[in-house]
Amino acid sequence: MSLDLSFHSLPAAERPREKLLAQGAASLSDSELLAIFLRTGTAGKPVLAMARELLAEFGSLRQLVAVSAERFCRVPGLGSAKYAQLHAAMEMAQRVMDQPLRDGDPLVCPATTRRYLQCRLVTRSQEVFAALFLDNRHRVIRYDELFHGTIDSAAVYPREVVRKALEHNAAAVIFAHNHPSGVAEPSQADILLTERLKSALALVDVRVLDHMVVGHGEVISLAERGLL
Repeated sequence: MSLDLSFHSLPAAERPREKLLAQGAASLSDSELLAIFLRTGTAGKPVLAMARELLAEFGSLRQLVAVSAERFCRVPGLGSAKYAQLHAAMEMAQRVMDQPLRDGDPLVCPATTRRYLQCRLVTRSQEVFAALFLDNRHRVIRYDELFHGTIDSAAVYPREVVRKALEHNAAAVIFAHNHPSGVAEPSQADILLTERLKSALALVDVRVLDHMVVGHGEVISLAERGLL
């Protein structure tokens, strides 16, 4: 006799798929969303129990997504196929968010820019320095991840940033980087770097509109802080 480790063994009211269809995806807990992704549990462990254990082990959905393929695949019940599925789903979500940018809509709402950059950078375990290159109507030409660093620093070269801005024929730029520690508060080094980049880009008539620092729960704008 085989054990039913999927949703079918649960009462109808407790099945995540049925709950999603009846109440919407936002009504589901993190463990219920993860259980839908996993589909089945492992021997002796129902899928919801497995989802809860994974969240307890990794700490959050964000941290689960951010782990390396090697560590992810070592977990019983996961493996390379689920790793590929998870990151394909993440990439699809990012491309959905990218669509207005690819369609040439101007960036007129700081909240939209924040959400976009947070989605791109919040799960990264290393520091990433990125740029949104814009035309003179503030339409996005390209999002580029320019530099990747260790867990607490990234080497950023103004000459390379200027080269990229000229390559994309940009009129303006918004910089962003993540703090893998989760604390979004800009450092003195972040402020000095922004000034260096602003001065370098001014020589080729490219304006720096903002530099946003992405943490786990917030995104801080240097422009809004009066630091630009």
